[in-house]
Amino acid sequence: MLELANVDGFYGRSRALQSVSMTVEKGDFFSVLGRNGVGKTTLLRTMLGLMSRTSGSIKLDGEELVAKPTHERALAGLGYVPQGRGVLPGFTVRENLMVGTFAARGGGGRIAEWVLDLFPILKEFLNRRGGNLSGGQQQQLAIARALLSEPKVMLLDEPTEGIQPNIVEQIEDVLIDLNRKQGLTIVLVEQNIAFARRASKHFAILNRGSVAVGGAITELSDDLIHKHLVV
Repeated sequence: MLELANVDGFYGRSRALQSVSMTVEKGDFFSVLGRNGVGKTTLLRTMLGLMSRTSGSIKLDGEELVAKPTHERALAGLGYVPQGRGVLPGFTVRENLMVGTFAARGGGGRIAEWVLDLFPILKEFLNRRGGNLSGGQQQQLAIARALLSEPKVMLLDEPTEGIQPNIVEQIEDVLIDLNRKQGLTIVLVEQNIAFARRASKHFAILNRGSVAVGGAITELSDDLIHKHLVV
């Protein structure tokens, strides 16, 4: 479904992502792991066309995306939950959710009830401003907004970071159910190794902007974690 071949991503003249190749199959739950500063967020930004320059090939369902602007990549089926959530603080929950619908292939304007059912607190707070939600509630809003774009692939950048434990568990369970029960393809950047092991089918570990190792999640051994992930 999502294929990267020899992808480089640049901040100005600096090459931050180097010759990255990976394949994410339809229905996969693919975790991108690595220490801080190795290029995990850069990889997602490169997929979305948010870098100064990108080279190589990025294909979604066989469609080449590397020359397309970000909004066309969203319309092609890439959903995104950024690090820091990206909630519009002055917009209500309802208005934030409506923004997500504009990238839906069937046209925007309708908030699907099943998305609200995933996070009941959002239904209760539809008229509350996004900036007045807790961090965990904002993360739920960011995930719901991305789902309303009807993505083929959901890209999530550390969705459990800085969230209270009870909401972390809820978010983890929702993501696993979306993958297992609805077949949503997920690419997750995460430092929570326990969650990655529980949820993922495949993984890649980045180091210095390149893929150091990858494979089936059953191959993510304690030795690999100690070598590449332990600080």
